[in-house]
Parts: sequence; C-alpha cells; structure tokens
Amino acid sequence: MKDFISEKISRRDLMRVAGQYGLTSTLLGASALTGIITLPRLAEAANSTYNKRFKHQPKHTLKFGAAGFNERNLLIERAGCLEFTRDLEERTDGEIRVEFIGDNQICGQLSCVEKTQQGIVDIYAASTQNSAGGAPYYNVLDYAYQFPTRASLYHFLYHPSSEQILREPLRRIHGLHFLFSVAQLRGLMMGLKWKDRPDVTRIEQLFGTKNRVTGTQLGRIAMNLLNLNPTPIAWEETLDGLKQGLIDGAETWSSAVAYANMSPVVSQVIDLRFFSGFEHTAMNVKSFDALAPHLQDAVMESAYFTQALIQGAHEAALVNTVGHSVPQLPNTIFVKNNTRFVPLSDAERQKAAELCAPEYVPKPWEQWRERINNWAGGIDTYTEVHRIAREIPADTLVENVEPRRWWKG
Repeated sequence: MKDFISEKISRRDLMRVAGQYGLTSTLLGASALTGIITLPRLAEAANSTYNKRFKHQPKHTLKFGAAGFNERNLLIERAGCLEFTRDLEERTDGEIRVEFIGDNQICGQLSCVEKTQQGIVDIYAASTQNSAGGAPYYNVLDYAYQFPTRASLYHFLYHPSSEQILREPLRRIHGLHFLFSVAQLRGLMMGLKWKDRPDVTRIEQLFGTKNRVTGTQLGRIAMNLLNLNPTPIAWEETLDGLKQGLIDGAETWSSAVAYANMSPVVSQVIDLRFFSGFEHTAMNVKSFDALAPHLQDAVMESAYFTQALIQGAHEAALVNTVGHSVPQLPNTIFVKNNTRFVPLSDAERQKAAELCAPEYVPKPWEQWRERINNWAGGIDTYTEVHRIAREIPADTLVENVEPRRWWKG
C-alpha cells in the first residue's frame, strides 16, 4: 500500500481523483485499500467514502492541518491522523466533517501550532518539540531522561495526572487541547560523514559534534550539557543540512527519519533516548468549546480510540517498516538505505543521564523548571512526571501498557 503512488498510479492521477471527490475522501479511501491498487479501485474507494461522508450536512467542518503528513508516510509514522478523521466522522454520523490538509499545504512543523492558535486551522499534527516555539509549555515533556522507555511515554499520556500536568495548562495558557500522540524517545541521527566510521558505542564519541535541534528550549539544555552543539534548523531543511555535511547529525527519532525520506543521508541512528519525542495531534480550544456536549464527547472518544490504535500500530511499524530493531528486519526502510540502528548500552545511557538530567545536574534547569512549575500552578512537574514514568516496570512492552480514558480519572 505504501508505495502505490510511485508504482501503481501517479500523484497526478491521485489529484485527478481528489479533484472529483475531494482530497480528504480520496485519502481516506486510499488508506483503507490493500493489495494491488489501480486507478479504478482508488476512484471507487474515494467515491464510496465521499458518499458516506456527504450523506448528511455537517453541523461543523473542521480543518486539520497535518504538517508534512500524507497517506503514504502515515503508514511509516503511524500518527493516527486519518484514523482519527475517519472515526470522528463515523462516530458523529456526519455531524462533524474533517478536512484533512497535509503535505505542508496549509502549515508546517513550525507553523501549525500558531495557525491553530489563530484559528486558521482547527486541528493540527506536528511534534511537540517543534511546537514549543509557539507554545513553550510543551517543554514540560522535554526534561532530559525524564522518561526511561517508550512504554513510560504512553503510560503518562493515559495517566489521569496528565490532565493536571500537561493538558490543562496547555488549554489555559496556549489555547490548545492535546488529543493523542505517537511516542518515541529522541536520539541522534548521524549523517553521511559517519557512514564509514564504526558504530558509536560510547557517549564521548559524540562530544563536539554539531547537531540540529528542534524548537524545544529544554532539549537545547540537554544537548549543551552533552557537548552536542545544538544548531536550530527547520525540519524541512534538515535533510539538506545532513546531505551537505553542514551538521554531523540531528536530534529526532527513527520514524521521523524514515517518513521524511532522510534515511539515504543518515548512516547511524544512535539510540540515545535522551528526551521525549511526541508527534501529537491537538485542537484549538475555541473550536472544541463550540461543539455541543455530545460532540465534545465524540472528539474525546475518537482521540482515545486513536491513541490506543497507534500505540500498537506504531510499535509494529518501528520494527517491520522502519528498521528500529536489533537485528534489523530485511526490506525495512533503514536496511534498504544502509542506515544502521545503533543501540547504546544501559551503562552509556546512564552516563549520559548523569551528565545532563535534572536529578544529577539541577542548576542549568532551574530557570525553566521554575517557569514551567509556575505555569502548572506550583506543581513540581519534573518530579511528578519522573515518578509517573516509573510506575510501570522498566521492561514493560509498549503493547502491554493499559489504555485509559485519561479525562475520566
């Protein structure tokens, strides 16, 4: 399915179908197809989806700005955008219609947050780290080594305390209603200069390198403490930076490299896990509040459904599609592009934590920690999230994290 546009039908053919049935109906129809996909099959699926979506006049039409996502790369990074769209429309029997606008057509990784705050779009998908430039409270997620595993990230998202620590301050301060998210831990993606070098096994091998950083202010603190020379570069320009050797690497996560077609210029994926990576979807608070109570309930239930769905689907895609595993499976994106997944030992990650985490090196974090705690109403956010993240055993598999409706306590 993921290669159908390049191998079976062209992008131009896709847009011809979209011109007749609308882009959202076409993308939703395409995402439901399997096997060999031809132009007639796509048109039939788009027509069926269109008829289902447009059988009722909607009470609300919501614009969904999904940064650089489309029906192909959402099969690599399972961010849940199309699944949420489909489920919400079906759950509300057409009372809510969602117009999905991806491929950076209406907003990008750095601008989606501001356009949602301004009401230009109602819903958006982008990383919380890129969104931190326009909504700095997102930094609450970015203390170094706050989360030990991917499972702990999902555990926090489902936790009732995530309402007080994360979601309520985002609504109050930034007008953003956090819905659901893919969860990974960020590492360093080393460019082609590292292709012929041995696998990184010690944190000291990375000292002094120059690495792209997102909009997260706390992420920069961690990188400075690890002597990684954080260099702000827009996500859309990172590929060229790696390709031309302007930077040694980039802090991000594996599926982001894979979906953005960066694998050909990334030689080593260093599994540093030094702070969180959330590719999340959030909604404008005013748009949410304008919905009738039963429609607000539907949004929350669709968000819960999507969160539980992508929890398993994304974990499977990391191994089967991306190549984020040891050993790497054949025919994954990383293997096809000679991108090595390099796990660091627990001892090396502990060494990194002792160099940069607030529990070991508190002073560099004090100013931002006080600011975030004040925004949260006096909660010691780092301590609370750190505690919640360790409520589950360290060896808990992501698929075994219990889904919970976080807003019901």
